Amino acid sequence: MRNQISFHQPPQDLFLNPAIDAGLSLQAPAEFFWRPTPPALITGFSASAYPEMNQRIDSFLTLTRRHKTFAQPVEFNTAPVLLQNASFRKSYALAQGRCVLSGASGTRLLNRYCWENEDQAFDPEEALVAYFHACQAANAHASIPVKPAPKNLPIAIECRNTFNYYHFITESLSQLAALVAQGHQGDVHFHFPNDPEKTRAFVLDFATALFPEFAGRIHLHRAPVDYDQVLTAFDLSCAYYQFPASIVGDLAPLAPSDAMFRGHDAYRGAHAILSMNSFTSGLAALRTRALQAIKGHDFTHLPKRFFVGRDDRKSRKRDMVGDAALCEMLALFGFEYVVFENFTPLEQIALMANAQVMVSYHGAGFTNMLFANPDAYVIELGTLQTAIHRWGDFWGVAHASGCRYISFFADFNQPDPLALPSFDLHGIVPVALSNQAVAEVSSFIVTILGHLPDLPSAAALHTLADRLIAVRDHPRALQLLDRHTDLVTNNAALCLLMADCHKHADTPHAELVALHMAYQADKTRWQTLVRLVWCAKRCDLPDVLDWALSQLQHDFPGRYAALVKSKPWLRKRL
Repeated sequence: MRNQISFHQPPQDLFLNPAIDAGLSLQAPAEFFWRPTPPALITGFSASAYPEMNQRIDSFLTLTRRHKTFAQPVEFNTAPVLLQNASFRKSYALAQGRCVLSGASGTRLLNRYCWENEDQAFDPEEALVAYFHACQAANAHASIPVKPAPKNLPIAIECRNTFNYYHFITESLSQLAALVAQGHQGDVHFHFPNDPEKTRAFVLDFATALFPEFAGRIHLHRAPVDYDQVLTAFDLSCAYYQFPASIVGDLAPLAPSDAMFRGHDAYRGAHAILSMNSFTSGLAALRTRALQAIKGHDFTHLPKRFFVGRDDRKSRKRDMVGDAALCEMLALFGFEYVVFENFTPLEQIALMANAQVMVSYHGAGFTNMLFANPDAYVIELGTLQTAIHRWGDFWGVAHASGCRYISFFADFNQPDPLALPSFDLHGIVPVALSNQAVAEVSSFIVTILGHLPDLPSAAALHTLADRLIAVRDHPRALQLLDRHTDLVTNNAALCLLMADCHKHADTPHAELVALHMAYQADKTRWQTLVRLVWCAKRCDLPDVLDWALSQLQHDFPGRYAALVKSKPWLRKRL
């Protein structure tokens, strides 16, 4: 029973408050707690064969954009700490008998507390919120103690397990990168809860490839393991809620709304939103070390455009419908079919570091997005289920690399494609790409590579051009629209997309022409006239401005009244 943790106790007795409770000390004052960073380009598109499923997907994407996506992601510090009277149980670390809330491990502890107490007479989530409020009050004038220790002490790192690539790389190996970056040199001990027979070779392969100076000094031990004192890494994302905003800074200004993030209140939903909009300095350090490790090696044999499949001997089998047709199409444009497991760790890193486009269905292989170059397109094929339950897991690695992470959410490979499967009962259900979805995905990919397709309809053109604008490839979208002038003429929606492209290119006279075309194609949109007003003003064309105002006054008097009320000087023009 020494490996067990009792979750049926008050949070203040279960969890360690690093500023008040003994057992944890920083090795040096933290340089920062969190800091904003430039974002990756992350977006998703619906690609179902069924209109009702596309509507559900689009609703989820809108919700995510409006209420879950920060204006900027943040980097949380991964700080080296000394744990005293330490114990590693299951996939958690304890100090002086209290659980350390660190990074993803801390989030799992909080979730486990709620699950273990869901049948109790109290609300466990409200109990946690109250606990964090109490911590914030207690820590208003407190700080995590600093107590340097010898850098050759043993290093201990908890692992969720030793068979899941995503968790080991992003959560465990990243901690080692942070510790090494600070000069710690002791033997390394990874502790895990699973049967050692399930340990995969990639654990030691990646650890030794990226940390060759620790050759022979990296050890795997199944929990429980105890230490009188040991060095480890402390990710400060959970600790953000243990200190008042006056101490650690307030993330609320970066959040799109308080409808779901809930500010500095530590609800589980807030933790999830914060997780998808953040990464740790340990993860950034691992990326830096990985890219440094491939320097000076020859990787010219590796493709730059590739579709990633799976080695079913080492991972769950997930049959995707439509992958053969998609791969056949992509092969015409220089794509190769690869399996990450067939490459060495350094080759996997180099694949992503030099990639133009990676395509794959949802899976742990997207962990390697951490090593992608900022110009790379990393394209995921998923479903509404992966969008809801797994999409946010990979946002952090995308933000750490700064790449372009684009997801197409298609259909389920199951008898009823419109039924949303239960994650708990069915796990991740494979993807089904219809012929239409194959066409949409392949046309997007070949267009971003510079091969403009001939599209059969205005609807297909609008879909592709709108997606190019969403990934900020306005020049390519404009080229595509110019190629299809027969479809653009007399189509207001396409003319407005063209106007958007010219606005982004800062060519206002061309934007004005496109807006006028849009108005002539559809005179029921007052918004087009308002855009014409402002664009004409910017072009210094008073006759056009007056014409647009008079049309607005005649056709939409209410909108005209609202406009001149906010800008009275416009009334004087008529």
